[in-house]
Amino acid sequence: MTDQTPVNKNVVQREVAVVAVPFPAQSHLNSLLHLCRRISAHNLAVHYVGTATHVHQVTARVHGCDPSAIANLHFHGFPTSPHPNHSSAAAANSSAKFPSHLLPTFMAILPRFKEPLLALVDELKHKKVVIIFDALMASVVGEIHQSFPNVECYSFQSCNAFFVYSLFWEVAGKMEDLPSDASRIMEELPSMEGCFSIEFQEFLESQRNGGGFQCGTILNTSRVLEGFYFDLLAKLRIFGITPEKHWALGPLSVVFGRANRDSKRLDWLDNQPENSVVFVSFGTTCSLSEEEMREVALGLEMSEVRFIWSLRDADRGDVFEEGVGQVELPVGFEERVRERGVVVREWAPQLEILAHGATGGFLTHCGWNSCLESISMGVPMAAWPMHSDQPRNAALITKVLKIGVGVRNWGRRDEVVGAGVVEESLRRLMGSTEGEEMRRRAKMLARALKQSMEEGGASEREMDSFISHIIT
Repeated sequence: MTDQTPVNKNVVQREVAVVAVPFPAQSHLNSLLHLCRRISAHNLAVHYVGTATHVHQVTARVHGCDPSAIANLHFHGFPTSPHPNHSSAAAANSSAKFPSHLLPTFMAILPRFKEPLLALVDELKHKKVVIIFDALMASVVGEIHQSFPNVECYSFQSCNAFFVYSLFWEVAGKMEDLPSDASRIMEELPSMEGCFSIEFQEFLESQRNGGGFQCGTILNTSRVLEGFYFDLLAKLRIFGITPEKHWALGPLSVVFGRANRDSKRLDWLDNQPENSVVFVSFGTTCSLSEEEMREVALGLEMSEVRFIWSLRDADRGDVFEEGVGQVELPVGFEERVRERGVVVREWAPQLEILAHGATGGFLTHCGWNSCLESISMGVPMAAWPMHSDQPRNAALITKVLKIGVGVRNWGRRDEVVGAGVVEESLRRLMGSTEGEEMRRRAKMLARALKQSMEEGGASEREMDSFISHIIT
């Protein structure tokens, strides 16, 4: 980031329009929507595009704001054919948790994006059109960049700098001269083996080949959290992008301030002691097997911690599809723990739960949005990575930031995590001196992140730098 002319947020910018092209998976949809919300606060017209189903999905699930109330944020729901295999669910009983069941939907949607997106850009008569595209949508945007001389394209990485840098560090032969602590952490990284399906790896490669047209890169992270790795990544000049054209604009999905009220859940939390409750959620794309659910349930019961467990089947291609299976727990579990535990089988208000003073820990799959939300609310984590960037997110949480304990060892991912491991991890997180120290560090990071988002803070200056760059 470089110092640039200050942005006057009260002046409507009429010569520049922004078009956001998200990847159609919940975490990607959500983080880019929140980036749009922040950009629109600078009085730029922002157009968020997607299939009609996915636009409905992201707006129905959004936390912390009402995007329909933002006058200069416009949604475009493109019609598509029915989702292929949309009734198939995740393979819960497989040790490989990558959501391959969603890949047919992704592959069917991408080719159908180009025509309506071309038409939208053609309709925009602004002097400049800035396209912010999810890095997994590069092949969709490349043709548009070639067709319109007034278009600038910026890639959006929904993951963190530590993860992205680690990939390039390995490709480069691990030759970077790093400080001893950072070098040790890099050498001990979890393997990428098992993180993606073979089909998705091929898809990733097809998107990388289309990335040479971008003018800059945006990451959903903060220099407060990982400025060291962000600067290392920027120095690599990926696709020829110079360091000053990398922006850390996160945390994006966090809205500090008064939380929305989901009375049934938050009223229960109101009656629990401070920092006493563990929130349990494994994200939107994975399903636990019956054996895994049994071990988690038994571990929660044995640990004697208070908890809220968000227990849902994995998302399908159409999340509004009827007939999604009900997830069943061991017989008698809910009755035995009813004095100290709540099981939520509908969409849970994660951000509001994490923001509540009674929540003191988060048993999580380590999706990056969830990690950012937990850190921003000062809540340490118990890390149970499933796929994709999650094993290395877990390493960032436990080894770099030191605000979490490991539950699922990625090197032993083919084994079922036993109830005893769950119990021990939760006791460490919630009832030990070690856990209290993690909680202290997490709350310190939360304060720093909040300050960075305020006027004059590091993240706000970073956003001003990006806005100044695209309106110049």
